[in-house]
Amino acid sequence: MNHTKVAVIGSLNMDIVVETPRHPRVGETLLGDRVRFVPGGKGANQAVAAARLGAETAMIGAVGDDAFGLELLNALGRDGVDVTGVKRLSGTATGIASIYVGEGDNSIVVVPGANDRVGPEDIDRNEAKLKEADIVLLQLEIPVETALYAARKAKSLGKTVVLNPAPAQPLPEELFRCADFMTPNRTELSGYTGIAADGTTLGAAMRRLKELGAANVVTTLGAGGSAYLDESGEVRFVMGHPVPVIDTTGAGDCFNAALAVSIARGRSLREAVEYAGLASALAVTKFGAQAGMPTQEEVRMFAAERNAGG
Repeated sequence: MNHTKVAVIGSLNMDIVVETPRHPRVGETLLGDRVRFVPGGKGANQAVAAARLGAETAMIGAVGDDAFGLELLNALGRDGVDVTGVKRLSGTATGIASIYVGEGDNSIVVVPGANDRVGPEDIDRNEAKLKEADIVLLQLEIPVETALYAARKAKSLGKTVVLNPAPAQPLPEELFRCADFMTPNRTELSGYTGIAADGTTLGAAMRRLKELGAANVVTTLGAGGSAYLDESGEVRFVMGHPVPVIDTTGAGDCFNAALAVSIARGRSLREAVEYAGLASALAVTKFGAQAGMPTQEEVRMFAAERNAGG
């Protein structure tokens, strides 16, 4: 029986996806083609992914006392995520992301709502969940001060911390030092280091992030796969997997969850990055961040197909 335990501290959003023939101009009203309400938020996405990959997963965060909040909790519950660490706030709206899709591109407006009210007291109240966890997974759609407090608390309890530093924003130096694994994408890596994270400068940017305090650095490269620094500080690449792409939303969240689960199971960094690449490749083959998260068995079968040359 698998006893891997993951604690995810982060955001829960309802994604409101509006499909339009094109993006409206300022002051213009358009008739849209379709609207969908899709459970999201980087924290919740990662919690669902970890649970489907077989980890016992606890979510710590906040929603409002509205219908969106209830639906987000129900969605997590259907995947077996422990939501007792998610508080419901009276008189506060659940976080939403309004996503306008048209002409092959999208525009997104995020209103954090209850996510902005996840505070240090919520970390203290759920300290038992951190004590029980094998690994703690963080992102930055909650206040940075809370993320730092959570990382500091996790380290004081002897836990491994995976920090997905998204969305990119100014961070206190201590948060870098609390990260056992820091997982920016190429754009975020450039933002945190001031070094263009492409071509021959990718390694320099990743090493700079390690100089800032991150113990291990893993960078996602979209369809190009991912890269990590080995023990000697050399960049090692793990190639991506060609798959039919339906929706890339949540692919990075799947990568982070799979990386965390694999590390918690005692795999090497390369093995964990390879596993995360397989899982995130599957995630883009379905619509919806959480709906697209693969199961442990699906990843196992996909790995077997790749190894067989299928």
